[in-house]
Amino acid sequence: MSLTRHEVREKAFQALFALNANPDADENQLFQQLLDPEETAEVEIPPYLSTLVTGVREHQAELDTLIQPYLSQKWSLDRLAKTDLISLRIAFYELQFVDDVPAKVAVNEAIELTKTFSDETSRKFVSGVLGKVVADQDK
Repeated sequence: MSLTRHEVREKAFQALFALNANPDADENQLFQQLLDPEETAEVEIPPYLSTLVTGVREHQAELDTLIQPYLSQKWSLDRLAKTDLISLRIAFYELQFVDDVPAKVAVNEAIELTKTFSDETSRKFVSGVLGKVVADQDK
């Protein structure tokens, strides 16, 4: 079973969402459940899935520090919908730490994740935040 990078990001999002609720869950077991819900066999975990999930978890405090300035004064990270925050963390992780992902791709993928796992208001919010990030990077 070969997943596209987009599908890997969706699985990473689902894993990070589950780990947010249960930080002590076994990552490998979680990946297996996401990749093979029928639990028919041990599945090979795509390397990029581990890269994203482990990277976002290891750099979470740093990512949150990078995200905070892009939120308006009245918003704090803990007020964000978990789905929006996870999409932003994945995007910021890819922007900061993954060299072979162009900024435009990281942004578009985060918007796609938000479309899949949240609503139109969240999509506009995530799109707005990431638009500012890209504008700042272009300066």
